[in-house]
Amino acid sequence: MKPSAINFDEKLASFSEHWSPKIVARMNDYHFKLVKFQGEFVWHKHADTDEVFIVLDGEMAIEFRDGPVVLRSGEMIVVPQGIEHRPRAKKECRALLVEPAGTINTGDAGGELTAQDDVWI
Repeated sequence: MKPSAINFDEKLASFSEHWSPKIVARMNDYHFKLVKFQGEFVWHKHADTDEVFIVLDGEMAIEFRDGPVVLRSGEMIVVPQGIEHRPRAKKECRALLVEPAGTINTGDAGGELTAQDDVWI
């Protein structure tokens, strides 16, 4: 299969739901997932992996128990494994997540915001 460009705007236009990451690429054992955030997510952690958030458009915060880190378009953060966190966004924010294949979005919390895994767009 010949490599081709992936257009984030086109991919993001193909879905509207929030908190439901969609896979756009795989590199080795890692997935690159586009996601739209709005509102508050659940407190959770990932015991076995770090998680990368790259803001493509908008603004969001990653809340930690000792305070939030605000991210704007063009910024990123690496959340270390085992650290409890909660993403939130007042207005819709579009982001790219980088994490190992099979990582569940709600980590150890589960619940109604758990997205179906392995959804490609």
